[in-house]
Amino acid sequence: MTTPRIGFAKRVDALFGKFSGPEMPGAVVAVTEHGREIFANAYGLANINDDVPMGRKTIIRIGSQSKQFTVLLILMLEAEGKLSLEDDVHKHLPYVPRLEHRVTLRQLASNTSGYRDFLEAMFVSGRSIYTPSDRQTIRDIIAKQDALNFKPGSAMIYSNSGFFMLYEIIEQIEGATFNEVLRKRITGPLAMHDTSLMLRDGSVMKRLASHYTKRAEGWAHLGWGVEEDGGGGIVSTLDDMVVWQQNLINHKVGTAEMYRRMSTPCIFDNGTTGFYGLGLVTDVYRGRRAVGHGGSVAGGKSQSMRFIDDGLGIVIIANNDQVPAFAVARRIADIYFGNTAPARIELAPGRFRQEAGSDVFELVAKNGVPTFLSSGGATGFDFGHPGGAKPERGITDLVLSPRPDGKLDVTFCGTPRVYAPLGEEAKATAPLAGYYANEAQGLEVEIEGDAQRGNFRLRSNLGAMDATIVAADSDLWFLLQPETDLPWAATLSVTADGFEMDTDWIKKLHFTRV
Repeated sequence: MTTPRIGFAKRVDALFGKFSGPEMPGAVVAVTEHGREIFANAYGLANINDDVPMGRKTIIRIGSQSKQFTVLLILMLEAEGKLSLEDDVHKHLPYVPRLEHRVTLRQLASNTSGYRDFLEAMFVSGRSIYTPSDRQTIRDIIAKQDALNFKPGSAMIYSNSGFFMLYEIIEQIEGATFNEVLRKRITGPLAMHDTSLMLRDGSVMKRLASHYTKRAEGWAHLGWGVEEDGGGGIVSTLDDMVVWQQNLINHKVGTAEMYRRMSTPCIFDNGTTGFYGLGLVTDVYRGRRAVGHGGSVAGGKSQSMRFIDDGLGIVIIANNDQVPAFAVARRIADIYFGNTAPARIELAPGRFRQEAGSDVFELVAKNGVPTFLSSGGATGFDFGHPGGAKPERGITDLVLSPRPDGKLDVTFCGTPRVYAPLGEEAKATAPLAGYYANEAQGLEVEIEGDAQRGNFRLRSNLGAMDATIVAADSDLWFLLQPETDLPWAATLSVTADGFEMDTDWIKKLHFTRV
């Protein structure tokens, strides 16, 4: 394929145009063709206070792109006979609870374990991820889990807990820190000297970018309090990540078989194929296979994407949370391949609820663009996805198709579902007022209010949460977080003895009336 060079750079620059003004954070971008760089640029500032521009050697958090490094280290240890991906997780980490089903290291690495995400578990425990938390706090949260989201292997829901466990196993087996193992086995041999695990936001490091979020009053520094790990804690540069992407093609570290396994999508128990492999995402976009991973952290976004049959590589790292890196990487691919936008699928606006279930999402038009909203945030749609409209997120397995009766046919991990519109003026059958508890996790909840609105007060040994709940259906409530732009942070579905809380990454967290 020959790059459409006329206007290519200008059109890619335009995607980042709003970050070219004064006092703006930004991003770094590189595009390669069969391993040869054909475009690179830096936009905005690495540090607004000191007017430091972004550059190829600016060190930035890459978030969950870290997961591919962690999985490669696990595969290296497996090749040396130090573990097996079919090992039960308890063989290595006795503190992890034994729940309904056996869980393997493979399922940890493919997000099919069913373990609840520890970051969202912090939220539902009333502890902000911006509050300082050490590694033992994460272990304690995982150790208190009392159920799985689903039977392992039957579905895929993102879980940072699984990669934290793999990170712990690496250090335990090697008798060294993750950084030492990473440097010895991967970054050292590849001369990726600016790539390392940075345990905490606020660390001091030469050429380290500040990370920003957008507030009503302007840009603000943003950092998590939680100690980072091999699931999302790595920092790197554009130069280093280009080297890493090329290593996935021409292997200097790791083997072709390891990368084949990492990029092979999981197969669910129902026989359908997902898109998440082992630390890498494999999808088909406009008929072309794409492999990569993205990342999202406090004040940062990133994406690495390779169109493996076409020789196109894209790397994006941003030091702010306003760059939709996954979607922008696809727009760069559209420019390169000359793709035209597929016809839109008409999706009626409104809120929709899973029939015989508690899952809810909302469809709205933002600036005339159909947008998917859930407790996981807002995103546009890929209307060219086989089978229907798919939210344009790097990690989702939900495809929507409208029905003549106003409902939606939806597939989730290959399993069909039906979603029906929710009425706008919702009223619960009865108030949810009362006292509730999840004793295993030490969670206590008091609710006051009527059949339309209530005050939700949660307490635990980790923190507290005061929030508002509003009725969404006769047996369903939305838990609101006014300080965020989410339509709701969680849903509460009424049960015979209490309620179950659901978020994007935590399902059926049960509270019993006391």
